[in-house]
Amino acid sequence: MSENDAPDKDPWNALRRFTQARIALGRAGNSLPTAPLLAFNLAHAQARDAVHHPLDVDPLHAQLRSQGFNTLDVHSAAPDREHYLRRPDLGRRLSDESRAALAQLPAQSTDVLFVIGDGLSAFAASKQAVPLLQAIHPKLAGWTIGPVVIARQARVALGDAIGELLDAKIVVMLIGERPGLSSPDSLGIYITYAPKAGCSDAQRNCISNVRPEGLDYPQAAHKLHYLLTQARKLKLTGVGLKDDSDELLAGAPTHPAVSDGST
Repeated sequence: MSENDAPDKDPWNALRRFTQARIALGRAGNSLPTAPLLAFNLAHAQARDAVHHPLDVDPLHAQLRSQGFNTLDVHSAAPDREHYLRRPDLGRRLSDESRAALAQLPAQSTDVLFVIGDGLSAFAASKQAVPLLQAIHPKLAGWTIGPVVIARQARVALGDAIGELLDAKIVVMLIGERPGLSSPDSLGIYITYAPKAGCSDAQRNCISNVRPEGLDYPQAAHKLHYLLTQARKLKLTGVGLKDDSDELLAGAPTHPAVSDGST
């Protein structure tokens, strides 16, 4: 390493505290030094594990019920992870068994229905969904809230079919986002008014990067409450509903909320 490459001489080092991006890593000949190379390999392995790791639904049901939520369990038409990854269309449809089970439930219209889906990171669903629901629940006094539905092998659009069958005015899908090399546990929130099978992405609003290191739970709950309130008022979501929630937080810090890929 030359004198100019020494850590205390590199002006990029001062910027590392502002980002988790891989900057100012140094050099070892034509390659990376050992420590950042090993860190990269670990992050890559964590991202792969996030995609393939199954969602452990029993602890999730237990956590939710301990918080006073009723829960339901459903499965998409993708029978396993291999089919889920190769056939995204199957992850957007309910299995015949789950559809039949939901159709047999007593009709009871609700203002909002929360669905937790594994998506492309079961880690995110397991870690972030319950704390987020704890943060948003007190803000929804006066709303009728349906049972929390836990969906395996789920894509975003699966929430539309679930919301339609359970007669929800608004469905909120909490789903694991495609993992990045610094965020294997990032949760996405998708809000759809008047959900039904066949809704397009233009009919949804999205809040991304929900995790303590990104958009933390209080900020995410604030944004979600704002969008839910406006959706109920305007009777729509999607391109016609703008997120102006930050204007209500004078002086509050802003956080990144940029998705790194749809699910």
